[in-house]
Parts: sequence; structure tokens; C-alpha cells
Amino acid sequence: MSLFFSFIVFLFGLAVGSFLNCVIYRLQIGKSFFTGRSFCPHCQHQLSWPDLIPVLSFIILKGKCRYCQRKISLQYPLVELATGLLFLLMFYYHLAFFNYLLAGFLIVIFVYDLKHYLIPDKVIYPAIVLTLIYDLWKSDFLWKSDFLISAFGAAAFFLAIVLISQGKWMGVGDIKLGFLMGLMLGWPNILVGLFLAFMAGAIIGIGLIARGKKTMKSEVPFGPFLIAGTLVALFCGQQIVNWYLNFL
Repeated sequence: MSLFFSFIVFLFGLAVGSFLNCVIYRLQIGKSFFTGRSFCPHCQHQLSWPDLIPVLSFIILKGKCRYCQRKISLQYPLVELATGLLFLLMFYYHLAFFNYLLAGFLIVIFVYDLKHYLIPDKVIYPAIVLTLIYDLWKSDFLWKSDFLISAFGAAAFFLAIVLISQGKWMGVGDIKLGFLMGLMLGWPNILVGLFLAFMAGAIIGIGLIARGKKTMKSEVPFGPFLIAGTLVALFCGQQIVNWYLNFL
């Protein structure tokens, strides 16, 4: 892997991460992210280009707005770095360009659900439609595709949990995200993604309860765990499946 191209991909990821931060914030306030200049969420002052350099501006400004001196959320550099590293990993694994686009949707869902306990329809529906189109482009027989079967299977699994718990354990957004996971991963990688998500959710949930941060009745967003499981399965799902079968 060329060091130069790796650096370019990483920089591109940082820039995309900066845009994703804008998307996340404007989704929250109900404002279009296609129009208008970036502005400080506290004082509403329009930001100039020295304020918008991914990660570097945050460091130079010491995590504060240049104009009102209020703190800038750590979300901004973290999302930028995460996007850059994720794009670099995709470049290393030689994934198709479509996966870079889909990664943007997943990062927005991850952060938005983590902050607001909600998976926005404005993000999940376009992601599902684009993935369906991509799967159709890859296969002339989408209705026979393991991706479509995995999508409906995962959605049905989450629907059953929602119905059994009357919405106390899972939300409708998780059903939609499960459908997207199936379209992305196919069979048997969808099993890897779901298993990792539930394992991580259980471990972190128990840890939060042990530390007194949550109780058994507390609500915990599950979307971030599903997305983390999806990304791991996307990169090394088949290796995990092969390891498990050899272990048996």
C-alpha cells in the first residue's frame, strides 16, 4: 500500500468527517446541510477557513470557539479522526468505493443515536435505498440474493424483540438498521455482526451498571453497537466464521 496514497485517503477521510459533523448538528436542529456556511453552535458566528481545518483547528484553538471562547465538543475531532482511520482501513482492505459512502451514513447514525437515542429516518432510508441499488447492480437476481434474505431475517429478528418487549428492549430504528446490516453483510457475516453487537452491548451495559452509571431500567442506545459489529464483520467477518468452523 503506497504511503502517499494512504496519506491522501486519510486526509480525505478527515475532510469527510468534518462534513459529517455538520450533517449531525444540522439534523439535530432541522436545518439543511446542503446550504449555508458553517457556524459556531453557541454564538452562531460564521466560521472562516482557519476554523474549519479538520482536527488541526481544534488543536490550534485549544478546543474553544475563536469568537465566543466557549468549548468545542470533542465530538468534532473524534468524528474526523474516526472517519480518516476508517477510510484508511477500507483502502487497506481494497473495499469498493461504495463502502466509503456507506461508512458516512453509518458514522452519522452512530453519533446521532449515541447522543439522541434515535436513528434518523433521513439517514437510514437513503442508506437502505442506495445499498439495495448497489446489491442489485452486483447481482441480476437480487430476490434470490443472500443479502436480501439476510436483511429480512435481521429485520424480522429485531421486530420480534420489539413486539415481545413492547418496545422496551429495542426500537423501530433498530429494525431498519438490522435490515441495512443484512444488505451490507449478507450470509453468514450478518450473524457475526449481530453476535458482536450483542456481546459488546452486554459487556458495556454490565460495566455501566457496575459503575453505577446505569440501572437495569436505563435506556441504552443499541445503534452504535450494531454499527460497530457491522464494521468488524465487514472487514473480517469471513475470517471469524472460518476460525469458528475450524475451532468446532
